[in-house]
Amino acid sequence: MFETPTPATADRMLAAQQQAADQFGLHATGRRVWGYRGRTLSGTAGPHWLRVVCAETGTEGDTLWNGPSTSRTLPTAVPRPDLFHIRDWTTEGYAYRAELYAYAPDPVVSPRPVLDEDPGLPETWWKEMLAALDTLADVPPPADREAVREGYLRRVIPQYTGHQVDDVLWTTAHGDLHYGNVTRGPHILDWEGWGRAPYGYDAATLYLYALLAPATAARIRTELAPVLDRPEARTGLLTVCAQVLQAQDRTDFYAELADPVRKQLAHL
Repeated sequence: MFETPTPATADRMLAAQQQAADQFGLHATGRRVWGYRGRTLSGTAGPHWLRVVCAETGTEGDTLWNGPSTSRTLPTAVPRPDLFHIRDWTTEGYAYRAELYAYAPDPVVSPRPVLDEDPGLPETWWKEMLAALDTLADVPPPADREAVREGYLRRVIPQYTGHQVDDVLWTTAHGDLHYGNVTRGPHILDWEGWGRAPYGYDAATLYLYALLAPATAARIRTELAPVLDRPEARTGLLTVCAQVLQAQDRTDFYAELADPVRKQLAHL
């Protein structure tokens, strides 16, 4: 998903990946999937998927660190690879966590977070995704996990969209439901940021991240209408719009989405 980090970080994380594979009695093989600035390194390990996350010693244990482990409490009706084992260790000023997952054999919908073209997903895919979103939204929002902070959205929505925020319906969300985090299964990957978010936030991400393929976006808007047509989803839509516009100067795909998002704001 991200570029290979600096050589020093890459070497350190590759050594940690090897140590993790040894702990599980496996051999790390196949392609390497790097997280932001080398914070995570994932890849196949035998018949499984191995993810290693790193933080400076003393900073581990935050919301992102514990996201995957705490997501195991969510309903099994939300499709995601099983997390089998977790191993923690510390060395030379860094804390590491290795997570061993079931391998999802179906590929991700897109190698990028956004869609550039129609991925050709069947109607059944959208029905299953909508059911998963409904199931997740029915989970009482956790008090100790925030995918989107209220203070943040009340600041950035007026600043970047010109709209105001009224009452917010809070629900449970994945928090990063882009097309690089969902497979053609579908399975939903990368649960480190799940938690409380405004209603419709995940559906809004799927819709707005498809705006570079207008025909596909129109179909997605129809498929997700049971969520996005609800008045309560307005804040979720505005939040994702604001995030895109806020980050357009530092992230390429947000820059590509900026103009289509501004056009969407005229309808909100």
